[in-house]
Amino acid sequence: MRLTNTLSGAVDDLTPLEPGRLGIYVCGVTPYAESHVGHAMAAIVYDVLVRYLRWPGNTAGGYDVTFVSNYTDVDDNVIARAAEVGRDPLELVAENIDEWEEQQRALNLVFPDVRPRVTTHIETIIAATEAIVERDYGYVTDAGDVYFRVRAKPDYGKLSHRDIDQLRSGTRFEPGEGKEFPLDFALWKATKPGEPSWPSPWGPGRPGWHIECSAMSQRYLGEAFDIHGGGMDLVFPHHENEVAQAEAATGTFARHWLHNGLVQRDGEKMSKSIGNVVTVADALQRWRADALRLFVLGSHYRSPANLTDEALAAAESGVDRLLSALRGIPASTGAEREAPPGGGEAVDPSAERARFVDALEDDLGTPQALAAAFDLARAVNRGRDAGHDVRAAQGTLAELTRDVLGLRLEEPDAVEVLDVVALSKLASKHGVSCGGSDAESTIEALLAARTEARTERDFARADAIRSDLADAGVEVADTPEGPRWSTGR
Repeated sequence: MRLTNTLSGAVDDLTPLEPGRLGIYVCGVTPYAESHVGHAMAAIVYDVLVRYLRWPGNTAGGYDVTFVSNYTDVDDNVIARAAEVGRDPLELVAENIDEWEEQQRALNLVFPDVRPRVTTHIETIIAATEAIVERDYGYVTDAGDVYFRVRAKPDYGKLSHRDIDQLRSGTRFEPGEGKEFPLDFALWKATKPGEPSWPSPWGPGRPGWHIECSAMSQRYLGEAFDIHGGGMDLVFPHHENEVAQAEAATGTFARHWLHNGLVQRDGEKMSKSIGNVVTVADALQRWRADALRLFVLGSHYRSPANLTDEALAAAESGVDRLLSALRGIPASTGAEREAPPGGGEAVDPSAERARFVDALEDDLGTPQALAAAFDLARAVNRGRDAGHDVRAAQGTLAELTRDVLGLRLEEPDAVEVLDVVALSKLASKHGVSCGGSDAESTIEALLAARTEARTERDFARADAIRSDLADAGVEVADTPEGPRWSTGR
């Protein structure tokens, strides 16, 4: 597999440090507010990467992947937001983390093997900071702050491919910081009134932003590991500083740096100042989780993804096309899946499967992988219409889309697809009183009214109820046991 490596500036072969095993660290959210679709995009990209690397169908036969992603549960943003809303900082982040994890389940994301939090790894962070100071890459101020000495690292700037003079442009000293050099950054911040703090060799305080990821990633993956990921916005200063401080402490760090593009809204950067931020909660109310995944995977991970209503409508249609091809097989995946019976000439999925693998091996090319999946879906539908055996093709399509791309592709519950408000209006139109407010009880009440009308030989009313139900998506069949209804899906 080949992946773009921000550190080298090239598309490099992915060569594991240990054959058959990979360690991956991805910067997680700072949960000071609701998670937005930008967070979801990053999570989906690395979810598919991990799924593919673990998948036995890749060219390596599947890797043993250790996946680590953190929560920054204390930093300047957390403290400022908590003060703004009058909350305890740690209670605020705990609430936002719980909400985000529910949303991750809704998005069908693979949970990391380890999900460390800053507040539970203070000792690890202090030990890393001590190592940096001992090697003279860090210094302590009179106020009890600890800074990284950037000029002690001659190759500082190698990740963002800029030198110190370029990076220093426009940077100035802030009053009272006690820095030796404007680009020096905090490893440890002395406590301020009202802020969370922990004891340290330099006095009470809390970690700086950058040191946490270096310390926690190396704790769980070793001093050197395979892949470090995050958004493009983290290349500088966060990841640049991570590289500098980790190498200062241990001499080595991540070999391969992967960065995903950012989400735009209608062609503009999402920003609170513009007011165009779309939260994950809002997105999941408007669109299916599978459609959000399909939207993200429709662009290359390094490109910006432009969130528009039209793009999500197209993604919704794409989900329906895949569902149509998979109709008739269970939602479970794997070799033990039983496909429905077929007949005639078998549809061969091998060419599309090979294209799918080639696309993901080539810098995680999800748009091309999706194109192969949609071509396979088309072949399934055509083959089924022609009376051919589509069992193998359906099984492959389910494996590629569900196991690797993480799409659930489950038929919605029959009642969930109905418009409850429209059914309530329909009941009012026909003078029907419902015993409940859900779709099913409303339909049953309408069917009872139709049966009563038929008994009274008021066939016009009975036909009108049946016709209106059909317009609402409910098909009625009269059987010897009484009327039966379905959604027609």
